[in-house]
Parts: sequence; C-alpha cells; structure tokens
Amino acid sequence: MTEKTAAYIDPASGAFKDSVERVRFAERRGFDSVWVTQLVAERDASLVLAAYAHATERIGLGGGVFPIAARHPTATAQMAATLDEWSGGRFRLGLGVSNAVIVEWMWGLKWARPLEAMREYLAIVRAGLRQGEVDVRGAQFSARWSYAPPRRPDLPILIGAVSPKMLELAGEVADGVVLWMCSPAYVRSCVIPHVRAGRAKAGLPLDGFEVISLIPVGITNDLAAAYAAVRQAMHFYTRVPIYQRVLEASGYARDVTSGTLSHHTLTQLTGFGTADTVRATIARYRAAGCTLPAIWPFAGFHGSAPYEATLEAAA
Repeated sequence: MTEKTAAYIDPASGAFKDSVERVRFAERRGFDSVWVTQLVAERDASLVLAAYAHATERIGLGGGVFPIAARHPTATAQMAATLDEWSGGRFRLGLGVSNAVIVEWMWGLKWARPLEAMREYLAIVRAGLRQGEVDVRGAQFSARWSYAPPRRPDLPILIGAVSPKMLELAGEVADGVVLWMCSPAYVRSCVIPHVRAGRAKAGLPLDGFEVISLIPVGITNDLAAAYAAVRQAMHFYTRVPIYQRVLEASGYARDVTSGTLSHHTLTQLTGFGTADTVRATIARYRAAGCTLPAIWPFAGFHGSAPYEATLEAAA
C-alpha cells in the first residue's frame, strides 16, 4: 500500500491567498489531504475548506477538528454534507470537545461529561448523514431533524482525542482519530492500545481506522529560532490539563512544571532541521502506528526555508 502524507495548511499564517496557493502546491506534489483546525481566534474553517475545495480538484479536505460546543450537531451535519457535495466527495469531518478554558471561560457554555457529549453529538451527525433524518433525545444534545439535499452516508467522521477514554470512544464509534502533541512513543504505548480496545468493543478490526497526527516540521539552519517559533505556537496547550497529562504520561513532567517545552521534548514532538530530518520524523510517526502523518510546515522565522521546500521534502 502506498504511504500517505497529509498537510496542515494553517490559514492564520499571513494572507489567505498564500494558504490557497500552498494547498494547490500540496495537490501538485501528491499529498493525500490538507487539514484545517477551527481555532477560536482565526478564520472560519468551513469557509476556508470551501475555498480550498474550489481551488483544487483531487486532494482530500479534512476538518481536524471542529469543536462540538460551537455548533449544534445538525448544523455540523449540514456543513459537512455541503462541503462534501461541493468538493465531489473529498471531505472528512473531525470533531473535538475542546477544553474547559475555551468552552466555559471564553464562550460561557458548560463543559461537562465530554465523553457523553461526544457520543451523543457524533450519533446525531452520523444519523443525519446516513439516514438523512434524526430523532435523538440525549442528555446533552437532542435533534428532530431531516436533510433533503444529496449526502454521502459513509462520509468519514473522526474524533480529536489524546486521553485513554476518548481514544477508546474514537475506536468504538468513529472512523479515525486526530492527535496533537503526541510523541511517537505516546502513539505506540497509549493511542494504539486504547483505540484497539475501542474497536474490539465494537467488534471491529484496527485495520481501516485512520490515525492522524499533526506534526510541526520545517527546514531550517537555525534550530533555536525554529524551536522558539514552535514553542510559542504550542505554549497555550502546556497550560491545558488534558495536554499536561499527555506530557506527563510521555515522560515530560518537567515541562509541565516549568510551563515550557524543553529542547528534548521538541525533538520528540516536532521535526526541524534538514529535509532528511523532516522525512525521518514522518517515518518515526509511521513506525509508531500513525497511518496518516499530517505535517504542519513552519516558515517565516530566521533561517527557515520557504513553506514549499518543507512540503517538497515531505511529499
């Protein structure tokens, strides 16, 4: 089987038109897909993906991930079906529970029983896509709704997960998992076993389940500048309890205590240096069980190569 690589094309980096051109470049270089995360202070990811779909013909399009507190599940099903129809069946939907800092402090909503919330939310979206109608009365999400336009019943739905329980839920009810700040060692020792347990609970094999990991990478001759840039991008997550637990379970408890990612930790979570370093980092994630490494190209800092050079190295 041909090995696949995806790219995270950050729509927050500079002009929107530049991101569109990078997606076109990724398509020409044969990438499996491009992914966008719905960040709270950035452009609307569904509209970004619609623009990417309009600018391309073949490359897959992934939302990894959309926070479930931001849209009712019926609105998400509408968005997913519309993007998939517009792109000719190229869309994959990723869902995430986000975290209490964003949901409660920023949005003023309740962040309670995230496993239950995700299970109910995904069930509504899945029913809407498969049957075109929903009648679900849940503890956190309910819907009595139908969808008339064309839809793809087997549109892939993935869950953003890093904790053991959410990983098991992903294995049980989803088509894949989207990872962030997970080292290859954590993928091997925690992600795969818990996903496999969830698949077994549903009577399903691990084969065919997508394991996507977002990996910051870049070609550079200034590692200090590269690590400063990526450390800033990842700093928020070092203060989020779920990612703190992932760091501790990965052997990086000192980073949690200090509130910053060490040089050693960044060598495990990212891939900066030569083109060979980028390729070797992708290979480490594949060997750990990641079926679709999704590189996040960094550029624009001192000593960095252009985005296209990093994409070229990873293709």
